[in-house]
Amino acid sequence: MNFNRILTLTGIAVLTVGAWQAFGWPGIALAVGGIVMWVLLHFTRMVTILKKAADRPIGHVASAVMLNAKLRKGATLMHVIAMTRSLGLLQTEKDTQPEVFTWTDTSESVVTCTFVGGRLTEWTLVRPEERPEVPNP
Repeated sequence: MNFNRILTLTGIAVLTVGAWQAFGWPGIALAVGGIVMWVLLHFTRMVTILKKAADRPIGHVASAVMLNAKLRKGATLMHVIAMTRSLGLLQTEKDTQPEVFTWTDTSESVVTCTFVGGRLTEWTLVRPEERPEVPNP
């Protein structure tokens, strides 16, 4: 369990206890209503991201170089999917750790991302070698 989850659960507990101390049962109802609203906002964001990604080819990104520049260690898989607007092409077996996904652009540059526990740990950009153009005689 990471620090953010512990902090979130502690915040929910403090909010609920504070609401009980201040308003009794109506306070508990208000706190639970706020928590449910917060969960629904996150769920709606996730569904919107996945709906946009469903309209694009799997493993395709507009620019692999720009994606490489925007990636940060610790980013969640959902955040990377939101950036690329595409589901990554899974390179490892399903439900194994670490998970490796790739995204390719039209110039055949490839970004390979490794996720451990749903968080980005490392990534690499591979650009194709430029081939000299042969003039037509």
